[in-house]
Amino acid sequence: MIIDELGNQIQLGELDQYYFGEGTHYEIYKKLGAHVATLDDKKGVYFAVWAPHAKEVSVVGEFNNWNARIHQMNRLEPLGFYEAFVEGACEGQMYKFLITTKEDELLYKADPFANYAQLRPSNASVITSLNHFTWGDKEWLKKRETKDMKKEALSIYEVHLGSFKRHEYNEDDEDGFYNYKEMAHELADYVKEMGYTHVELMGIAEHPFDGSWGYQVTGYYAPTARYGTPADFMYMINYLHKNKIGVILDWVPAHFPKDEHGLANFDGEPLYEYADPKKGEHPDWGTKVFDYGKNEVRNFLIANALYWIEQFHIDGLRVDAVASMLYLDYGKKDGEWIANQYGGNKNLEAIEFFKHLNSVVLGRNHGTMMIAEESTAWPKVTGKIQEDGLGFTFKWNMGWMNDFLEYIKLDPLFKKGAHHLMTFAMTYAYSENYILVLSHDEVVHLKRSVLSKMPGDYHEKFANVRTAYTFMMGHPGKKLLFMGQEFGQISEWSEKKALDWHLLKEDSHFQLQLYCKELQKLYKKYPAMYERDCEAGGFEWINANDCDRSIFSFIRWSNTGKNNLLFVCNFTPVEWKDYRVGIPFKKNLRLILNSNEVQFGGTQEKVTKSFKAENISCDGREYSVGFAMKPYSAFVFLF
Repeated sequence: MIIDELGNQIQLGELDQYYFGEGTHYEIYKKLGAHVATLDDKKGVYFAVWAPHAKEVSVVGEFNNWNARIHQMNRLEPLGFYEAFVEGACEGQMYKFLITTKEDELLYKADPFANYAQLRPSNASVITSLNHFTWGDKEWLKKRETKDMKKEALSIYEVHLGSFKRHEYNEDDEDGFYNYKEMAHELADYVKEMGYTHVELMGIAEHPFDGSWGYQVTGYYAPTARYGTPADFMYMINYLHKNKIGVILDWVPAHFPKDEHGLANFDGEPLYEYADPKKGEHPDWGTKVFDYGKNEVRNFLIANALYWIEQFHIDGLRVDAVASMLYLDYGKKDGEWIANQYGGNKNLEAIEFFKHLNSVVLGRNHGTMMIAEESTAWPKVTGKIQEDGLGFTFKWNMGWMNDFLEYIKLDPLFKKGAHHLMTFAMTYAYSENYILVLSHDEVVHLKRSVLSKMPGDYHEKFANVRTAYTFMMGHPGKKLLFMGQEFGQISEWSEKKALDWHLLKEDSHFQLQLYCKELQKLYKKYPAMYERDCEAGGFEWINANDCDRSIFSFIRWSNTGKNNLLFVCNFTPVEWKDYRVGIPFKKNLRLILNSNEVQFGGTQEKVTKSFKAENISCDGREYSVGFAMKPYSAFVFLF
């Protein structure tokens, strides 16, 4: 009997094959891959791989000098697993599976279930145990179980670890990447200082090409070696949790690259991908598409989602490119795709995959999140599965993002005609559970950084950003901002270098960062900002039609009726000395945030904090308050 480090019987059995064949072996990663084990008191490693089309499979590595003849693997039917126990193999050694195809071609493949891999450009798998790390986040996980994130504060800082910060260049460390452990402290300190509730990490699963940002994965079960070992990554998650910071991972079940050592044609034939290239390839991306109709492939992906959440304590997965999975014709021209059995363009197998995925992940891990990056109007992405929804917790609001960015970059002269761009999202705001995003995709490929998108002179750009962020924070929906945009990164983001932290030595950038910190503090302090994001009663327009002045005013209502917030945002360089806004009842207002204060880079040194309600009708309300509205400014009142 082969026993793993924890005393569990690890060898594949008939039940393992049965459940994997059914697509329900949710911990298959504990059997497939490489596991430090013992057989009859002999220490070694148990290797197992799924390669049904293979003629033969050997495991080769440092333990046998990469000799294919020494450790040929035993085939298990009916699913075509291969297994071998290698006495004397040990943790830290490199290995691959050498697959002999039916045509006698030799393929050196990385282990699809490897926990660790060599740093690119090398690509061998590395025998690694996940059982040595001692977690200390029990309190965090216990609290997480009780939370309904739709009613909680959720403000996400999107981070690419390789370019958040870097060490100075030296010959011994050409990349200059921070190790996961180093990054844990740097990131936790910064995120705590700024007030975000969660970080979202790009590009963690192993990938060969830095320029893919981690969205072309070859090692789905391996944290990338760029920043350290799996234990180092566990340390990072543990440390962030201890500092009350949640962690979301970008996860890519939509496609995978064609690299020779990866999943493509794994055993000499399409195995993880659809066999027909009209279904199995993305022409625009040059990648393979997972075969969602195959139980074993669905199992591979669902187990992988559970692996990150249950083995690494991840709090949520942001699922990349959902639309590309749902539509058979996504990114394809006529003749390049195959219709479903009803003649339509919906991928019925992917739909069922999502329902299965979300029901299992969220059912087993209360308080975690499944977040869809879905760019179309597909209905019920966050709807209940029993009501024919896909079952996600949240969906990225790409429509809001596109409209918002289109509006804020306009010259003020043209904003009047585009006023609807800022109000249209409220017509569908409660059709899904949304996250408002200003992500990495919006500050690359000549799209410019958020600051650089803004019209006006140097000071007006910063004023514009402060007003835009205030509108975003007040609008219904959870929040996400990509790193660097909180202090006014000027250049576009590049994965090749660190953010321009030196900009914080300049007043304007430091003051913008300070303002973003105040917005985060406000967001978490007042439940009206988040507890009713997903219900219509939490938001009310006061004036959505003031296009002549390009001013928007609205209220965020709390559950208790106390500590409600009134937002007024002016998107033109015009001062309105006698601006008046209607309020629902006669109650004095207290100004709790003014984007135009000197400390934030504005012009107002003395700021009136209290405003008296008057019996003057305005905006269809019996009462109102009047005040001077400075150019490109935003007010938040408490009442």
